[in-house]
Amino acid sequence: MTILLWEKEAPHAKGETAEDRPHLIPYIVNENENHAAVVICPGGGYVRRADHEGEPIAKWLNSLGISAFILHYRVAPYKHPVPLIDAQRAISLVRYRADEWNIDKNRIGILGFSAGGHLASTAATLYDFHNGRSKDKIDKESSRPNIAILCYPVISFSRFIHEGSMNNLIGDHAEQTLREYLSSENNISESTPPVFMWHTADDASVPVGNALVFADALSEKKIPFELHIFQSGRHGLGLAMDEPDVASWTMTCETWLRKQGF
Repeated sequence: MTILLWEKEAPHAKGETAEDRPHLIPYIVNENENHAAVVICPGGGYVRRADHEGEPIAKWLNSLGISAFILHYRVAPYKHPVPLIDAQRAISLVRYRADEWNIDKNRIGILGFSAGGHLASTAATLYDFHNGRSKDKIDKESSRPNIAILCYPVISFSRFIHEGSMNNLIGDHAEQTLREYLSSENNISESTPPVFMWHTADDASVPVGNALVFADALSEKKIPFELHIFQSGRHGLGLAMDEPDVASWTMTCETWLRKQGF
């Protein structure tokens, strides 16, 4: 089952294939009472979406009594602002249909891995960005997530840069002003939601500095956050089932989610 973000043509669509039609894959918990939900943004350098950062994560969230929605956001050749528009629309859509799915509108989060972590961080800090949104009844719902979970995220396009993600999203020769604008550490405000982050210290693909610089900016603005740095582990671990030490991130995150009322 898939849920199209737009019933008709999506904004900025280049064609009519599945890659041109962003959608959600729902994993809805059968609850009679209102419960929380999380939109999942798999990683993939803004050129693909990694399967192991989708369904396994949704099933883990379901085990906690949280409904999950895997976001099939558009990737290269699509560039900014398209992925952000897709993420905003996903949050607004879940909020719009919250009553139908017994979801609490005030407990909708976003979770992302790697480049999907960058997307989740921009959705959490630039939720008032409206360029290219359709302004229909769904978009009248807020696109601000109530929490954000960032797993080995790309954050900055000015420090600790992951060139592949940056180039796929904004091009090889993007102006510095755009790079700074899409560096999420620069966009934290008093209304940024609480954040949970984890990374590995020796990540060879996305430097751990991304998580550290974001944590520093959150601290400066006094936004509640939790950050866990594991000593070792390759990039792209997902649930990290083959790395027992790192795999504990799910238990730690579960505790944090309970603190947030999720």
